Amino acid sequence: MKENAKEGMGQVLLEIEPRELKFTFELKKQSSCSIHLVNKSSDYVAFKVKTTSPKRYCVRPNTGVILPRSTCDFTVTMQAQKLAPPDMQLRDKFLIQGTVVPYGTTDEDIVPSFFSKENGRYIEENKLRVVLVSPPHSPVLQPINGALKQEPVYEAPNLKGTPVSNDPEVNEVKNLPVFHVSKEVEDLKLKLNDLEVKLNEAENTVTRLKEENGVAIQERDKLQQEIVLLRRKCTARVQVGFPILFVVFMTIVGVALGYLLHP
Repeated sequence: MKENAKEGMGQVLLEIEPRELKFTFELKKQSSCSIHLVNKSSDYVAFKVKTTSPKRYCVRPNTGVILPRSTCDFTVTMQAQKLAPPDMQLRDKFLIQGTVVPYGTTDEDIVPSFFSKENGRYIEENKLRVVLVSPPHSPVLQPINGALKQEPVYEAPNLKGTPVSNDPEVNEVKNLPVFHVSKEVEDLKLKLNDLEVKLNEAENTVTRLKEENGVAIQERDKLQQEIVLLRRKCTARVQVGFPILFVVFMTIVGVALGYLLHP
């Protein structure tokens, strides 16, 4: 164990590119960037990624083993923000730890004790800062699927990638299901869109029924007016026709009486 603890001392284990995390910042949208790690040694090297703001970021993967003279990438996703930070600047930092592990170690073999300095184990530490940039004209970066985990890190003023002291209060946050929440939000948006379509259809139906009701009322009023006019015409005809019949009747009666009374 003591031999393993001193392995890697005096040499650079990990080469990191780039030395800062650049995020395209847009309100209510996620943004991602990738970091490239290179194992410069002839040993197996385990790495761990920590951040001062574990609720704001997700890292995939946040631990792993890099074979000798090999490379590995991890992706950092900044969650959608409702407010822009002052002057578009964040004080968030990331810490990348690297340490030599036994030959043949796999990602599944990584344990917290690998990154503990209690036994004099050499832990290489590099700090990266966060930089926000304005959105380009290209499409917005898409989020990464999967549940991720984060770890907070001690915040120190040194941003040059030099070694920093280990913080005993570092707590590990496991399996944050952030993208499951994102999927639920998308499902909710689809349901809201469907509900909006149905509401629009209902409004159109109500409007059409109102128009049809208005037309029916107009036709009823018109029919009532026609009935009133028809009644008036019938009444006038009766009033005009009655005296004429009476005159004709009296004329016939007069002629008949004159014929009978004529000697």
